[in-house]
Amino acid sequence: MNRPLSKDTVSVIVLTYNRKQELLRTLGNLHRREVPPPIIVVDNASMDGSAEALTEAYPEVKVIRLPRNMGAAGRNAGVAAAQTPYVAFCDDDVWWAPGSLARAAELMDSHPRLVAITGRVLVGPEEFEDPTSTQMAVSPLENELGLPGMTVMGFLAGACMLRRSAFLAVGGYHPRFFLGIEEGVMSMDFMSMGWIMAYIPDVVIHHHPSSQRDSSARRRLILRNALWCAWLRRPALSALRESMRLLREARDERRLLGTLTEALLGVPWVLRERRVIPARVEEVMRRVSEAY
Repeated sequence: MNRPLSKDTVSVIVLTYNRKQELLRTLGNLHRREVPPPIIVVDNASMDGSAEALTEAYPEVKVIRLPRNMGAAGRNAGVAAAQTPYVAFCDDDVWWAPGSLARAAELMDSHPRLVAITGRVLVGPEEFEDPTSTQMAVSPLENELGLPGMTVMGFLAGACMLRRSAFLAVGGYHPRFFLGIEEGVMSMDFMSMGWIMAYIPDVVIHHHPSSQRDSSARRRLILRNALWCAWLRRPALSALRESMRLLREARDERRLLGTLTEALLGVPWVLRERRVIPARVEEVMRRVSEAY
């Protein structure tokens, strides 16, 4: 049995934008435990009364109201405000199952090289397994720590636990990415620093996707950000190959030319911030790419 979760161990950071009902549901689920963890809600300039409703229903929850929508980088404000060694993330339509925060924190305590844990994500009332969880479960990487799960290259930004000190050391989420594979650069930076990331299937996280989603816009952001991610960290030849693969797969995507133009407009800052990962990390990237 997992030990009880101490309030000075993990802070839960919830990112929200104009999803008042989903947010209140998530907070209700997070509070259904004997000792609720410290919760920090980062409100990305919602205009639907989310912050006011939250303050009324859960006055003990810390709310950070941002002046504008920062996307994924809004989580940086939550991490800065936390006072615990670990931070657990969830979006406003995601919550951690009872016992899973304690289980993840216990593994973090036991393995000092472990920087990130992604749990098994169950989607909707039917609780079918998220495809990313299925993919992580067959990771080709060696489980050198002997974890009750898999060593992986990456994590799910909205369903993970991270070491706060490591998050701050790499600068948090890049504000230019807004949303979509925002964890890509951070994952490569973590591995470059010698950290290990893991998928732990007995850490369970629920995701009931909001209906308020623009899937087309999100796909365009993911493509743009994937191109930026490749050129920010991968060696030139690998970045070129990855770019060609991404563009081939997206050739039928609407507004592809506009997305590519937007990515190209980012070339100046990408080149300024480009730092090539070590060869050992690039080899891991290659192995994972070939496996999937």
